[in-house]
Amino acid sequence: MSDRLTGLVLLVLAIAYVVTAGGYEARISDPLGPSVFPLVLGIPFGVLSLYLIVRPDPEPAWARGWPLLKQGLAVVAFVAYAYLLEPLGFIVATILGVTALACLLGARPGPAAAAGAVIAVVLFVLFDVLLSLPLPAGLLGYLGMRG
Repeated sequence: MSDRLTGLVLLVLAIAYVVTAGGYEARISDPLGPSVFPLVLGIPFGVLSLYLIVRPDPEPAWARGWPLLKQGLAVVAFVAYAYLLEPLGFIVATILGVTALACLLGARPGPAAAAGAVIAVVLFVLFDVLLSLPLPAGLLGYLGMRG
């Protein structure tokens, strides 16, 4: 039953996605138009959601107890990351987010924080410095560490 409900929700989203994409207009002369890419994604999305409705898997065993709580805490960590990204900045928020998720997956806090620091700095250099895609400065901007 859960696959069928998921398929139904995804089908509604796919239909909404395709209908919304149909209204896109471009002011430049593009032979295909801006709605092609969303349609290329939305149509298979709808077909695959129909597959979930028509051919569902056997009913899964849902998580209970500590595993369910860990899943909920992971969702809280992702939502907190999204809210903290602007005020704290990419590096600080990413360190906190990676550390929290790594601890939920069983890592010790010290190595988790070290991994979070390395991941945050590498991603910051890759996107902000090398690719010139600006990331939120947050605390670094307030401290004058970033122009």
